[in-house]
Amino acid sequence: MKKLVVLTGAGISAESGIKTFRDAGGLWEGHDVMEVASYEGWLKNKELVLDFYNQRRKQLFEVQPNLGHFTLAELETDFDVHIITQNVDDLHERAGSSKVLHLHGELLKVRSDRNPPKQILDWNTDLKLGDLDQNGNQLRPHIVWFGEAVPALEEAVEIAQQADYFAVVGTSLQVYPAAGLIHYAPLHVPIFYIDPNPATIYDLAHSLEVIPMNATEGVPFLKRNLLVRE
Repeated sequence: MKKLVVLTGAGISAESGIKTFRDAGGLWEGHDVMEVASYEGWLKNKELVLDFYNQRRKQLFEVQPNLGHFTLAELETDFDVHIITQNVDDLHERAGSSKVLHLHGELLKVRSDRNPPKQILDWNTDLKLGDLDQNGNQLRPHIVWFGEAVPALEEAVEIAQQADYFAVVGTSLQVYPAAGLIHYAPLHVPIFYIDPNPATIYDLAHSLEVIPMNATEGVPFLKRNLLVRE
């Protein structure tokens, strides 16, 4: 079974109603992203950061996976599908995808405020000041903030290097290091880029097929295209 590697970004979740900070010039739900998505912001105002992610967690329970998510899960019938996502929601898992790697963390997990963290815990309720790990350290959202290392990057590179097909869905390809993953796919591997407003990709040696659609249209189109090739 051939391996399909899919890099997904905010665009696929936006169709389920999850807002992204890039839609509002660096504002995320009315906040400067550096206030709520950096370690400096965390040190400056922990209560603000905790409240922000508590609201994002609540929002997650109000939305559902869309046809893009479900179609990627359906592709597991014919392909060994590995999803590498920049999203922190669980919509891929809820749609049925079985191999999902989160580059930027997960809303439904928290971790010890230590580097490296000693604990990563499942968490689906509000996180508050005073919620501590087993060693008495404050718990923080399990989110990779701006300026922090991406622990899953090495595994993501290994997955990309094994691809027979590579698809990019709903990402601007402007956030590194995630955007650089397409360059790790073997040179013979075709890359499909699904986005209603695709960015220009420079210095790409691969065959690139741009599908200028949103995820709910473009992923079913991709599925038909791939099945014809097999």
